[in-house]
Amino acid sequence: MSISGAKTAIVLAVSVVIGIAAISLGLGMLDVSTDTGSSDVLSPAESQDAEQTPQPAKIDKSRFKMAPELVGIADYINTSPEELQKAMEDKVVLYDIWTYSCVNCIRTLPYITAWDDRYSDQGLLIIGIHSPEFEFEKELKNVERAVEKYGIVYPVVLDNDMETWSAFENRYWPRKYIADHEGYIRYDHIGEGGYEESERVIQKLLAERSAALDIQVAYADDTVDIPAFEHTGRTTPEIYFGYKLALPSRNYLANSEGFNPENIVSYMIPEKATQDKFHMVGDWYNGKDGMKLVSEEGGIFLPYYAREVNIVASNPANLTIILDGEIISSEHAGSDVIDGIVEVNDARLYNIIDSPDAGIHYLEINTNSPGFEIFTFTFG
Repeated sequence: MSISGAKTAIVLAVSVVIGIAAISLGLGMLDVSTDTGSSDVLSPAESQDAEQTPQPAKIDKSRFKMAPELVGIADYINTSPEELQKAMEDKVVLYDIWTYSCVNCIRTLPYITAWDDRYSDQGLLIIGIHSPEFEFEKELKNVERAVEKYGIVYPVVLDNDMETWSAFENRYWPRKYIADHEGYIRYDHIGEGGYEESERVIQKLLAERSAALDIQVAYADDTVDIPAFEHTGRTTPEIYFGYKLALPSRNYLANSEGFNPENIVSYMIPEKATQDKFHMVGDWYNGKDGMKLVSEEGGIFLPYYAREVNIVASNPANLTIILDGEIISSEHAGSDVIDGIVEVNDARLYNIIDSPDAGIHYLEINTNSPGFEIFTFTFG
């Protein structure tokens, strides 16, 4: 079946699906939320103290872990191994574990760069630990491009083999650990959010450092004022196109052909669209990280619920974005959409939908660009 023929069949089916999904949504059937929880290593008393103007205090640190060494680092950006080692001496260190195509990581960067600008002269050192989720994120030039795009001037290390990630016993993107000037981890936070709390901890630990080193530093008692991203309470869950992450528990591929690792699969669109599952048309190579278009044309179809939709994609391609049967309007177009088209060049995250409100919609992505590769859908 051609893509145009597939559209006709699927659009007829999707109206029924959307209606059913709307009823399900009203009954609270979509039970998906964004994980922005935190794990605070400070005691309750210290957490309360961190929310006030920082005051030096004598603390028993025997219960805190020391920050591990940075190990297995493939490359350095904005620093060298020798410079970084020297810079860490007697500093409060914020370790930011991130990866540049992770939308949750990207949303935290304005706060982290603002803290660097505000506190780097007062004894704070921020180290970005770039631990990649996908193979293309291991390439130095790709990370350098992202560092420049997001205005990062603090040191960034490429943890390509996840050795430092493992040394921290970490399992999440993003994650912030804050160590005091003696190297004890005093706080950690998983996911987005907790920005004011995190900054209060920075202020507290800098005050402790000043007292311990007999340094006179004047600190502001306010925090940076940056509006946080407003999450939709319930959204379609994150979707992976690579079999490594999709199988077996996160398989949202609706086609009966399914995944066939390291092989080319000819996908035909199903007769019925399934809410929160993606549907492929065309010949696609099933890789461990994503799917690559092999045929001259291909399509991706998705009934979803969200306000924001992003894709992680690579290789030169022009993507036509259709929402609810029409070329996407400016009202719903994401920041990477121009006149209904997304031009893919770099391997990165692309914002394709940015609606005023969350809702149920039917998304089509069509392309005639063989070699185009897609890795994830993320929603907000």
